[in-house]
Amino acid sequence: MEKAPRSLVLGATPFFCLLLLSLLYTVEIRSRQVPSNQWKKTHSGVSRIEDQHHMHSLMKRLLKGGNQTQLEETGLACHYDYHTEVCVSNRPVRIDTLTMKVYVPYDQGMPEADSIIIPYAKREDKWITGTAVSSVQILRENISTAPACEYTHNVPAVVFSSGGSTGNIFHEFTELIVPLFLTSRHFQSRLHFMVTDFRLQFMSKYKKIFSHLSSYEVINPAANVSVHCFPGAVVGLHYHDHLAIKTTEIPEGYSMLDFKQFLRDSYNLRIRESSQTQTEKPTLILVSRKKSRAFLNEDEMVTMMKALGFRVVIGQPDMMANMDKFAEIVNSCSILVGAHGAGLTNAVFLPEGAVLVQVVGLGIDWISNTYFGVPAPGMGLNYIDYKIEPEESSLISLYGKDHPVIVDPESITSQGYEVGRAVYLLKQNFNIDVVRFRETLVKALGLLGRSAPLG
Repeated sequence: MEKAPRSLVLGATPFFCLLLLSLLYTVEIRSRQVPSNQWKKTHSGVSRIEDQHHMHSLMKRLLKGGNQTQLEETGLACHYDYHTEVCVSNRPVRIDTLTMKVYVPYDQGMPEADSIIIPYAKREDKWITGTAVSSVQILRENISTAPACEYTHNVPAVVFSSGGSTGNIFHEFTELIVPLFLTSRHFQSRLHFMVTDFRLQFMSKYKKIFSHLSSYEVINPAANVSVHCFPGAVVGLHYHDHLAIKTTEIPEGYSMLDFKQFLRDSYNLRIRESSQTQTEKPTLILVSRKKSRAFLNEDEMVTMMKALGFRVVIGQPDMMANMDKFAEIVNSCSILVGAHGAGLTNAVFLPEGAVLVQVVGLGIDWISNTYFGVPAPGMGLNYIDYKIEPEESSLISLYGKDHPVIVDPESITSQGYEVGRAVYLLKQNFNIDVVRFRETLVKALGLLGRSAPLG
């Protein structure tokens, strides 16, 4: 084949350079915009949401009564209660991630003062939010005076903090994961999460949950200092109670059973009902603790459990650290047994109809019932508590059988949470009476429709 003349090649070079620069410029401009996937509502097979009116409707569901009216009239309304503060704008907003200021278009009917929001559920816990959670300021501005957009998004933002009590699975689920679900699930993944106080370990641990709540990459303000523009925004998360959802107060009427189905979808868990786990030997998982509230005779307990016909899995701390794998293990179990503590939060992965058995130590009746006893039925679980006798607590060897710590725990806990925590949560271990505890597990078997072996 005959080669092209050298002069022709050289003459074409400037043209190709200009073409390449043009393409690069186009890519750069487009990279600063998020693809405009159409809003789509997959729940109940309803067709796509294609206009702004439907986004307004989704935003409105996060408010009640007069707040809904104010949102419609002014484009901004805030909900406040003892636990949370949540502000909603259904008009275009600009968020400066350097200062975490949210600029909303000014309207005369808006609240008179700008708002400073603590975007974390349970804001009343000042010892958490006071040091670990950064505030977000909402400013009412003439949009022409607000900072110029650097990134433009076509879905709304949900802004919250991953500070607080992350690192403890109970607080993570109670104060972040469940609130995220009940605040954002009805958007059907068409939203951007912007996470202040960004904690990589927390975000990595729950990446499957985030990817099932949003189709878009999470924005870390500290790593992306710029001005982001959204068609609307939610600042803060709704919170109802410990591991609980109040169905009448959430869009779509979601419940904790819906939340558990969401977890099964997120972690690809196969078992919905405990009847699906009914093999020859039902599986019992024992949450093993090493520091406080540990079972000092754990081996003896396991021997008794196996004699009752259980296949026993011991949930060690290192095993529980792998959330993806441990969720699958718990989902295959019929009974979860453990002393009061964060590890019992894994009950969210149990199939419906399974049994949660909580060992309740001295001085922790209220917190044990409030954190796990009350929420269990809402998650479709059977619940049994095993309240230890003084002789089963290691505290008796520290204080003696006649000390107020043993005979009158209320006199200790009434001195305040920190006093009670130092004694009953941090110093107490258990030497379980396996004969008496066997009766509890026989009852658990009965709730599963099984009977204990004779003898």
